[in-house]
Amino acid sequence: MRLPVMPPVRPMLAKAVPEIPPGMHYEAKWDGFRCLVFKDGDEVELGSRTGKPLGRYFPELVEALRERLPERCVLDGEVVVAREGRLDFDALSERIHPAASRVRLLAETTPSSYIAFDLLALGEDSLVEHPQRERRERLEAVLARVAPPVHLAPATGDRAVAEEWFGRFEGAGLDGIVAKPPELPYRENQRVMFKVKHERTADCVVAGLRFHKSGPVVGSLLLGLYDDAGALQHVGVCAAFPMKRRAELMEELEPLRMDGPGAGKPGGEHPWAHWAEAEAQEAGRLPGGPSRWTGTKDLSWVPLLPERVCEVAYDHMEGLVASGRARFRHTARWRRWRPDRTPESCTYAQVDEPVRYELGAVLGGN
Repeated sequence: MRLPVMPPVRPMLAKAVPEIPPGMHYEAKWDGFRCLVFKDGDEVELGSRTGKPLGRYFPELVEALRERLPERCVLDGEVVVAREGRLDFDALSERIHPAASRVRLLAETTPSSYIAFDLLALGEDSLVEHPQRERRERLEAVLARVAPPVHLAPATGDRAVAEEWFGRFEGAGLDGIVAKPPELPYRENQRVMFKVKHERTADCVVAGLRFHKSGPVVGSLLLGLYDDAGALQHVGVCAAFPMKRRAELMEELEPLRMDGPGAGKPGGEHPWAHWAEAEAQEAGRLPGGPSRWTGTKDLSWVPLLPERVCEVAYDHMEGLVASGRARFRHTARWRRWRPDRTPESCTYAQVDEPVRYELGAVLGGN
């Protein structure tokens, strides 16, 4: 492979802002794996955000890109998986599997798609120093007749349209808007774009903690919501506390600390007492489940009597809320204690579910 832009490339990044800025090029923010595509004739390489190869996990996508892209090019975009008309990050995550037989099966049962939104090279020309508006024009030209599972990301220069997308597209599993300065060259691994994401709050039960890597202070709090059957489901964590606050939280939560999930403190067995058992992990959402992402990482945690409630901010949930298995897609952000709320009142019923919107409508049939 000999291209004017060669792998690995660290993609250009975005920094969070509270509202959609004016005078920009706007695109939807896709909930998938960031992926750069390098194609030189029949050679196709997929590179992750960190530069790791992704091609072996998405063989059906490699073949589609080989057939549908220009002879020699470098694209920036997102690998996604859709189910029932919306993006499904859990299904996408399952595609990262070490067994070749499993990869082949998943390629058939949960096929992936590629959403292209930038062009870094075409033929013999590197476009990284060209402005965003010119790269977009070239991208639209080369992908004008592209067919699924390869798609051209919708884009607009109209802020009012971007505002409409922000509210409407969430129902298809997208999680915000990306704004790019029209004159911006491609800046590898720099946060020079802008992203606006949805933010909501929820009151959650604090049912455990993990220690910080620096020592016996709070690293993260384990959060739960009760489902319709009255079971406490693990929905994620909140973290990113100042070091002083980590120590304060440790002191505040010490009276709730249990020696083990099934320890004989008042309150009986912890709702997540069987977290280490595979059968229990399959039956509900519990902390510490095995994952291809965590590898040999220590997933142990300190159980707390599930008696305190905190308010956290989050962008969106992954999975259907009605199923009682939804979780926070990203790490939640601490807001405050809620002494006025009882743990039993912290249910999925408080969680907003976006109005459904078909992914095909977002892509405009592309």
